[in-house]
Order: sequence, then structure tokens, then C-alpha cells
Amino acid sequence: MTDYNITAGLPTVEVLHLGKPFTIRREENPAATLRADYALTARKCPPYCIQPMQLAEGVETLGELEVLDCLSRIHRGEGRLLLVDSRTPDWYAKGTIPGAVNIPYAQNMAGEATDLPGVKKTLFDVFGVKENGGKYDFRNAHILAIFCNRPWCGQTPNYIRTLLELGYPATKLKWYRGGMQDWCVLGLTII
Repeated sequence: MTDYNITAGLPTVEVLHLGKPFTIRREENPAATLRADYALTARKCPPYCIQPMQLAEGVETLGELEVLDCLSRIHRGEGRLLLVDSRTPDWYAKGTIPGAVNIPYAQNMAGEATDLPGVKKTLFDVFGVKENGGKYDFRNAHILAIFCNRPWCGQTPNYIRTLLELGYPATKLKWYRGGMQDWCVLGLTII
């Protein structure tokens, strides 16, 4: 074991990213600093307002260890669980949490949910939602752990609120509030 474990008993976490094995670990360079993209702190509010710890009743707020647990469960083949990076493709390309899939809020869920053909495509093709008698059937829908850039980023809160409005069960939605900024602050691997 190194001196830079994730926790005392957890040196690394193995995940799959785009079908390839990948290891998440902590940065081992004591001189490492925060990436410039996540070092900025001054943002006008609105739209960049600090988000609450509890986003909505029944939606679990995750920290880094819970995100790592989700990734471990996905790696072990536990179906119906997705870690969703809700940021735009350009942000995703700059670096993401290994094992996350990019399903941008702005391109897939923004706007009036009932009017967007992309919403149904995302719900049916990616999230495992079915249609039964003209209504959404969420019984076999995936559990979604969703994140964006920072605790003051509004994309994921809007994503989750849209899903809740569509009837997605709160118990199947999880929010990694800290997002990429907190992930990077802790020196965890990005890809």
C-alpha cells in the first residue's frame, strides 16, 4: 500500500471506462495542484448559485466514497446502475470520472420535457424506462448517479428536477453534489 490511499483500507478502485479496465487512485505527487478549470471560485449568482445539500426529498446526495462504491458495483456487473456526467461534450472531453457516461442535460433533457423527442429517446434507450398504456413505466429504470462541475453548478440539479417531473422515482436518483471540482480537489483520477 502507498501513503496515498483513497481510505486506509482502500488503495484503488477498478472500473470500466468505455469498455476498458481503468484504475482510480489518489494523486501521489505532493506538489500537485488543482486543475485550472476547477480552481475558479468567483461566479455570478444566478445562474451559478450554491446548491443545497439535499436537492429533493428521496434523492440521495453522494460524496466521493459513495461514487466510488457505485463504480465498483457497476464494475462487478451490477446492472441498472449508471454514473452520468451531465456536462456538455466539451467539458466531458477535458476530463471525467472514469466509468462515467456522458449524457448532457443541455442536449438531452433541457426545456419542456414533454415536448422533447430526445427526452423519450434518452429515457427509453439509455435509462431503461418503458412505456405502458401511454405512461412512463420506471419499474426497471436504471439507478442514476448524476454529476456536473461544482457544488454551484445548476446542470445536474435541473437534470434531476426534470426527471422527477417526468415521474422518475426519487429513490432511483442520486446526486454527486461536489462534481468534478471536489473530485479533483481530492486528487482522484480523471480520464
